[in-house]
Amino acid sequence: MEKLPQLLIVEDDLALQKQIKWSLDRFESVTANDAASALLQFRRHTPAVVTMDLGLPPDPDSVSEGFKLLRDMLNIDPMVKVIVLTGQNDQANALRAIALGAYDFFAKPFDPDLLGLTIDRAFRLFELQSENQRLQSLHQPDALSGLLTRDADMLRICRTIEKVAPSNASVMLLGESGTGKEVLAQGLHQASKRSGKFIAINCAAIPENLLESELFGYEKGAFTGAGKTTVGKIEVANGGTLMLDEIGDLPLSLQSKLLRFLQERTIERVGGRQEISIDVRVVCATHQDLRGRIKEGSFREDLYYRLAEIVIDIPPLRARRGDAVLLAHAFLKRFAQEQHRGPMQISEDALTAIDTYTWPGNVRELLNAVKRASIMADGNRVGCDDIGLPSPETLLDEGEKGVLDLRTVREKAEREAIVSALARTNGNIAKASELLGVSRPTLYDLMNRLVIK
Repeated sequence: MEKLPQLLIVEDDLALQKQIKWSLDRFESVTANDAASALLQFRRHTPAVVTMDLGLPPDPDSVSEGFKLLRDMLNIDPMVKVIVLTGQNDQANALRAIALGAYDFFAKPFDPDLLGLTIDRAFRLFELQSENQRLQSLHQPDALSGLLTRDADMLRICRTIEKVAPSNASVMLLGESGTGKEVLAQGLHQASKRSGKFIAINCAAIPENLLESELFGYEKGAFTGAGKTTVGKIEVANGGTLMLDEIGDLPLSLQSKLLRFLQERTIERVGGRQEISIDVRVVCATHQDLRGRIKEGSFREDLYYRLAEIVIDIPPLRARRGDAVLLAHAFLKRFAQEQHRGPMQISEDALTAIDTYTWPGNVRELLNAVKRASIMADGNRVGCDDIGLPSPETLLDEGEKGVLDLRTVREKAEREAIVSALARTNGNIAKASELLGVSRPTLYDLMNRLVIK
């Protein structure tokens, strides 16, 4: 016999407690009359969903016991879905409960059928989040396991890197700052099976008068202060991969020397005459328009074609629908462990805000926001304020508020709901359709009509 979902009902009014339990007989209900016994039952049975009154003994005329119980349960299990039952005119405390991490609220008297539907939805969400957490914990031996994505374009890029990796072709990674160019470069190195090191150097971060010696090394006495022979980054990367980040900032005076190295695969240290053979894979990255720089005369065309044997254009995070939520979950798990905190969860409002924000700083900005949230969050639940984003209600642009085309508004809402559901279920159509409350054929039809991959 299939085990029924377990529900904890916290209600000091015994008649109402019995009524709720009777109307929700499709669940295995555990009951409690006060905060202390509720916490005991919660620890013993670990239910996925809880319904609770805020006014509980020993202080039933106040909401203090209810809020304390809510905090305690969320600290024990941040994924639990708590549905608060309040008085008819107690919306302020209901909203406060939502802000603390409650899943939903109902004013008394309530419709048992509507409460039952909300509980069903809460159980489904709990199951989906549990499955998502399980999938994230699986070990991924893939060379690109450091890159989390479900975006079709990014997955194609991963396949391209896997194809290119065994060759010695130079690769150019194009994309905005913070899109993960170095992660892809490291994945390329790992997939290449090269035994040498992965060495990255930022061409924009080193002064022009030092960059040559940093790249090519120098001999003792080559210049004032050169007290000993020092190998450069190119030589250190011998047998491995050299990443030239922000290649667009490489001075013209060094571009000809880099071109000669790429043609002959030999270098001479600054102040030296000995040619040193180098076997290295070169990967470069930039956020600049190098073709535009070529027309301006600030970047050599022949060097561009040497570096751009394979060109990979990385989309910004705002174009990778669903990835922001996926990455936020992974980052929070990592930072919670680093901060020696218990399991942490992101509130529904915060997930919506993460999903709709444009992230101009891309993955780097998201990572910093989640790291800050893991430190600043009071409990084990991260909200919009912790993440540094406005709540979803304030995200509507003034122009969008004036849109009266119902078809446009409906399609926009449908698209956002579907993309969010797919992100939260790791692309699982069956679970996404269940979360959205539609059949799988209907979801497929909607995805085709709205051109969602």
